[in-house]
Amino acid sequence: MSLHQPDPEFVRSRRAQSNFRLALHIALVLVALLWGILLVDTLFHLHLNRYGLRPGTLSGLLGVVTAPLLHGGAGHLFNNSIPLLVALTASLYLYPNAALRVVPLIWLGSGLLGWLIGRHSLHIGASGLLYGLLAFVFVSGVLRRDMRSVAVSLLVWFLYGTMIWGILPIRPNMSWELHLSGGAIGILLAWLYRKWDRVPLRSYAWEHDDSVPEWYPEDQGDPFELPPGGDGEPSATGAPAGKALEKKHD
Repeated sequence: MSLHQPDPEFVRSRRAQSNFRLALHIALVLVALLWGILLVDTLFHLHLNRYGLRPGTLSGLLGVVTAPLLHGGAGHLFNNSIPLLVALTASLYLYPNAALRVVPLIWLGSGLLGWLIGRHSLHIGASGLLYGLLAFVFVSGVLRRDMRSVAVSLLVWFLYGTMIWGILPIRPNMSWELHLSGGAIGILLAWLYRKWDRVPLRSYAWEHDDSVPEWYPEDQGDPFELPPGGDGEPSATGAPAGKALEKKHD
C-alpha cells in the first residue's frame, strides 16, 4: 500500500494551526459541559440519569439526544473524557467539513440503533459517540492513505485499540449495544465521506515534466530491423536484393 505525502506548506500553515486550536477548543468545551452536567446533577440531586436511553419504549426515545450527556459518576465520565477529547479533536482537525455532519450523525445514529437493539434497561454515557468517532478516525486514515491520516489512525489504535472488546457483551453493566452501534456508524460514515477533506499532496517538478532528459540515449532504431540495401534483403517482388531479375523471352 503506497502512502501519499501531504504538502508540508499546508500542514505547517497558519490556517492548519488555527484549525487545530479551534478543534481542540471545541472538544474541551464539550468535555467541560459533560463535567458541568455531572457536577450540577450531583450537587442538586436532580437524578438526571432518568432521562437516559430506554430501548423499545417511546419515552426512552428522548435518550437518543440526552444519553451522551449523562454519566453514572465521576469514574464513568473520567474514562470517557480523554479518549473523547482525542477523538473529537482529531475528527474536527483532520476532516473539518465531514465532521460537521459526522458528529451529529454518530450522536443520533448510535442512540437510534441502540434503541432498536439494546436491552430493556437504562443506557447512559458518551461511549456511543466515542466509539463512533474513534472508528471514523481510524478507518478514514486507512481509506485515504495519506501519511498524516494514517499516522493518526495508528496512534488511535495504539492508545485505544483494546476498546474494541467493548462491543462484546462481556460485562453485565456495560452498554455494549451503544458501543457497537457507534462503531458501526463510524465505519459507515468513514466510507461515505472518504473523498471529503482531501489534503494537498507534495508534488515534484519531475512528475509534470514530459521532456526527454539529456542523458537519455537517442533513438537508434529497431535493433531487430535489418539495415536497408543489404544482401539477402527481400525486394518488393520477393527476389533477393542486388540481383537483377531475368526476363524470359518466348
